[in-house]
Amino acid sequence: MAVGSITRGTTNTNRLRRVDRWIQALPALRHAPDPLVVDLGYGASGVTTLELHERLSRVRPELEVVGLEIAPERVRVAESQLETVRAGGSRFSPDARVRFALGGFEVPLPGGRGATVIRAFNVLRQYDESQVAQAWALMQARLEPGGVLVEGTCDEIGRVCSWVDVAADGPRSLTISLRLAGLEKPSIVAERLPKALIHHNVDGEGVHALMLALDRHWQYNAALASYGPVQRWIATVEGLLVDGWNVGGRRSRWRLGEVSVPWQDVAPRASSG
Repeated sequence: MAVGSITRGTTNTNRLRRVDRWIQALPALRHAPDPLVVDLGYGASGVTTLELHERLSRVRPELEVVGLEIAPERVRVAESQLETVRAGGSRFSPDARVRFALGGFEVPLPGGRGATVIRAFNVLRQYDESQVAQAWALMQARLEPGGVLVEGTCDEIGRVCSWVDVAADGPRSLTISLRLAGLEKPSIVAERLPKALIHHNVDGEGVHALMLALDRHWQYNAALASYGPVQRWIATVEGLLVDGWNVGGRRSRWRLGEVSVPWQDVAPRASSG
């Protein structure tokens, strides 16, 4: 029996491009001997699952992607879309190694196979925060050794995103990814934080300190806007480093509007130990 609740299922083409681009670079994906990626809760259309395969197959052509949904009707819609793909009636490769199935947080895979990556986006946003730990645990149990759960949320057109990458032994980091052109302030991501953090953007919490620091350095470096928003963002991230934040990733990732920090720096105080 599928574990979970039917959510709104909002789906938009190209909505998850930012997180997909990040998953492309994951060592777990690049080095897995037989990569299997799960798109959990793809929504009313299978398009984001097909896009996930299209993007990840650029670095691992042989990978397989499985889209899981808890609503049978959504599985039927996605399978119908896949038939069109197989017939050559779309921009996706007719021989894409994609399939759709019924499933939830239990992540049912044939033969008990583990997943290299599970992408669960805009799913837990509609749950209560108290349900996050159990959902994570169920998905973590379905990862292959070295596998990663990528759980997060984004706005409807994918310009404001954040996610947590979770290994078998727990969450590792929070990543924020923003469209820099026209960005007023980085803390716009506060309304799109993962469920585990969204209610902790308050005084005394690490994620709140991060929002304040991002906005402060973004404003301080406003003069760099004349050189473009990318230069302004890079200076903002460098400001975090000066402040003592353990910023991860390379400058090449920062240029994409990304910034990552260790989970322990933003974990809710009640669960940070």
